[in-house]
Amino acid sequence: MSGGQVMVVLIVMIVMIASVVRGKHRRSPGLDLMDGSHGEQDGETRAMRREMQQLKERIQVLERVITDNHKTVDLDREIDRLRDR
Repeated sequence: MSGGQVMVVLIVMIVMIASVVRGKHRRSPGLDLMDGSHGEQDGETRAMRREMQQLKERIQVLERVITDNHKTVDLDREIDRLRDR
């Protein structure tokens, strides 16, 4: 085989492997029920959604603290006061 033919074969193999890997990651919910992992994934999904919601709420609080100039100035004063102790 020439160098060009080897390159074509390698590219085809890479594409085939990538499609198999992609296919494993795109499993349908029906397949999850067959292997018994559907409930576990549901639990993990709920936990991740809960954690994401908590993180969003924390970000909102941080945004409020940062954008509220009055509180920021008060916070700076309080930090300085505590440093001076």
